[in-house]
Amino acid sequence: MTLSTLTDTKDLESLDPKKFIIIKNARVNNLKNLSVAIPRNNFVVITGLSGSGKSSLAFDTLFAEGQRMYVESLSSYARQFLGRMEKPEVEYIKGVAPAIAIQQKVTTKNPRSTVGTTTEIYDYLKLLFARVGKTFSPISGNEVKHHTVTDIVDFILSFEEGSKVMISCPLQVAKGRKIEQELELLLQKGYTRILIDGDAYFVEDLLEEKKIPKGNYEILIDRASVRKDDEDNQFRIADSVQTALFEGHGDCKITIPDQETREFSDRFELDGMSFELPSVNFFSFNNPYGACKRCEGFGSVLGIDPDLVIPDKELSVYEGAIAPWRGETSRSWVEPLLKKGIEFDFPIHRPYNELTEKDQELLWTGNSYFRGLNDFFKELETKTHKIQYRVMLSRFRGRTTCPECRGTRLRKDAAYVKIDGKSITDLVLMPIDEALEFFQNLKLSDHETKVANRLLKEIVSRLEFMDQVGLGYLTLNRLTSTLSGGEYQRIKLATSLGSALVGSMYILDEPSIGLHPRDTDRLVGVLKSLRDMGNTVIVVEHEEKVMKAANQIIDIGPDAGVHGGELLFQGSIQDLMASAQTHTAKYLRGEEQIWKKNGNRKWKDSIIVKGARENNLKNLTVQFPLNTLTVVTGVSGSGKSTLIKKVLYPALGKMLGTVIDESGKYDRIEGDYKRITQVEFVDQNPIGKSSRSNPVTYVKAYDAIRALFADQPLSKQRGYKPAFFSFNVDGGRCEACQGEGTITVEMQFMADIHLTCESCKGKRFKNEILDVKYKDKDISEVLGMTIDEAMEFFQGKTQIINRLQPLQEVGLGYIGMGQSSNTLSGGEAQRVKLASFLGKGGTKSGDQVLFIFDEPTTGLHFHDISKLLHSINALIDQGHSVIIIEHNTEVIRSADWVIDLGPEGGNKGGHLTFAGTPEDLAKEEGNYTAKYLREGLA
Repeated sequence: MTLSTLTDTKDLESLDPKKFIIIKNARVNNLKNLSVAIPRNNFVVITGLSGSGKSSLAFDTLFAEGQRMYVESLSSYARQFLGRMEKPEVEYIKGVAPAIAIQQKVTTKNPRSTVGTTTEIYDYLKLLFARVGKTFSPISGNEVKHHTVTDIVDFILSFEEGSKVMISCPLQVAKGRKIEQELELLLQKGYTRILIDGDAYFVEDLLEEKKIPKGNYEILIDRASVRKDDEDNQFRIADSVQTALFEGHGDCKITIPDQETREFSDRFELDGMSFELPSVNFFSFNNPYGACKRCEGFGSVLGIDPDLVIPDKELSVYEGAIAPWRGETSRSWVEPLLKKGIEFDFPIHRPYNELTEKDQELLWTGNSYFRGLNDFFKELETKTHKIQYRVMLSRFRGRTTCPECRGTRLRKDAAYVKIDGKSITDLVLMPIDEALEFFQNLKLSDHETKVANRLLKEIVSRLEFMDQVGLGYLTLNRLTSTLSGGEYQRIKLATSLGSALVGSMYILDEPSIGLHPRDTDRLVGVLKSLRDMGNTVIVVEHEEKVMKAANQIIDIGPDAGVHGGELLFQGSIQDLMASAQTHTAKYLRGEEQIWKKNGNRKWKDSIIVKGARENNLKNLTVQFPLNTLTVVTGVSGSGKSTLIKKVLYPALGKMLGTVIDESGKYDRIEGDYKRITQVEFVDQNPIGKSSRSNPVTYVKAYDAIRALFADQPLSKQRGYKPAFFSFNVDGGRCEACQGEGTITVEMQFMADIHLTCESCKGKRFKNEILDVKYKDKDISEVLGMTIDEAMEFFQGKTQIINRLQPLQEVGLGYIGMGQSSNTLSGGEAQRVKLASFLGKGGTKSGDQVLFIFDEPTTGLHFHDISKLLHSINALIDQGHSVIIIEHNTEVIRSADWVIDLGPEGGNKGGHLTFAGTPEDLAKEEGNYTAKYLREGLA
């Protein structure tokens, strides 16, 4: 389909809505009467520069209409709770399928939400363990069994037709009660006979004789005979067995005269322990019945932190590795170990990190020669009435994994229930790829297979989808709130695949975010399978691999903001590369380049992280050069974010006194870290939570603009100060809406309604303030401009231009000056932060800032990545250092130094696989990053 046919109204109207999703004259945000027909059941990529209108078309137009149509289809009763959804600004949309939007935002903050619960895998696991799990005693390791009424009836019916049966149970004589009183009670209950040492007696006779022989007392519940075809007889036997179990407090005795006598019990006991019967709630940590009693279902407790007790793992016990035993009084605890260690082969001179797990554990448990750390802290607990002991305990306390549930939040005895040797706690702590392997090779009996077959299919298919979208390194126990936006989006994608919907319209927002090129290939396979199931898959994306796999490309532009919003191209990737003259086509053909590097910067100063062990990091020692662009890369889950966000950033921040976040496990920081005067983590969190926060206030340009308006003749005449041109304080702002521009009406049972303020008509200021103009524009009109427009408007005003220019340089010229910060994407927020640092200009002599960026290419087109790299290199030219966590091969190629982690994700990751220049990395064999770097160079 060509561009000309799409803009022809007659052709649009002649298309079949069963085969196409037809959008006519979309005008949402910056879209300029855009008309497009998207073929159904196809894989379609919408691309274009950041701010060109991709999300406006995909989410604000297409998904918004799909959602609105769904709400309209509900009953009027249901609609009152959802509020009225406005129709997108479009002439019409035909052929819309049920819409599912999967965005990058982690929408859950629930501290109990995990990967397992989000994907619904955990719900199936609970059912599986409740149905076919076997309980094993922790004492003997034997299976715990109990008898049901059915088991006992089946035993009785296994004897020959006509066999006599006696059903009895022990007579429990209550404490403080005589046997005569117990027998009277039996009579009142309707029982007429008892057995004493196997001989039958009438209760009435015994009471009359008043001489009751001593012996083993049993209640004779019933006497019957085996009749296999008599249903009434079977019901009678079952009823009698049930009664025997009740009266015998779980014990029942079946006697077949002259053949066999067997005792049965319905108590779930073994080795002197009582066990709970598995049920769904038994495995639910969101239920008080199943939650761990110690941590109350949160997975962590305030306890003794081993890393505070042994802070430097390179010291030996002799050198004082154990911090609490270094003092004069507490040294008496370590002396027996130092003197007698030779007698039980303990290496007191070997560094702690070289000790075996057994030797490390011995320091805590102790033995007959010395008392361990556990005893030491128990003794301290007994002396907490003295302040010095309370202070000492507090020095070694921290948030630690609950020792009872191993962080799984489940009650301890839930781990006694196993399937093929694994408990539910074992499975949720396994990486998903290992759990998948376990279920694929699971051995069950025929009966168990019949019961569990459907559950296993659901579990395996969902685990397969999780593995396919590159999340095999996660565990089902991982908290959802700790996931990145890309990981969360791929989890929702895997969940959607698991639900196997057909005929739907999936709209995804850059699902390749956070993925190494190796994992992107697998993601493409998942998107294709979603399409092949009979769905329309629409992806907003810049990743070249995803574009090449799509059936169709829709390219929007030509530029961003007011200069975008037009349909430039629709067709196959081959046609795009062959003839289109868009930015996308030029970069794909190699006519435009992202960054031209003039060799690698030389460096001599560096920061060295020693012994990083957080999450899956394997005791890493990593060197980070200063005054360079360093890129940290590796496959998804290899430990990049852990190394930078959990170890390097908080560790340096604590030294500078600017970060209070708890740092991950590491031994020490070495090198020239004292050269760093400030560490800035430029993430994708919003620049402000208030609706009043906006880019122009964040980069401090608004102060100069207010001063300019206060300097106008009319302002001076009326005595207006710069504060009168602020919508945040009393004075010039509209008091009806307090400078918001809108008034929020809170509705009971409905979504709040935001109405334009009637007093100021959304302009935020009083009318008399709007009388003050600069170049015929009032302050409200200035806030309505884009950055690009403002740059032209304020020509000559150096103070304002200097503050706004960095926003334009990082590719944000299209955003509005007064655009609310909560409407900016993660990537846009990150670039606003970068612009604010660039705007601060050169640093004082000797000042060095270390900038850390977390995937800054998120949401960026090739053209925008080029602008971003210019800005980042400008920071280095100012004398700073930059570390980027990134997968984009163009950014890796532009680096001066590359740190590659791997080789795989999860447990198989956490190793330093390469450190050096990108050119040397490209020569490496057997390295995933190197392979894709070479492909890009070819």
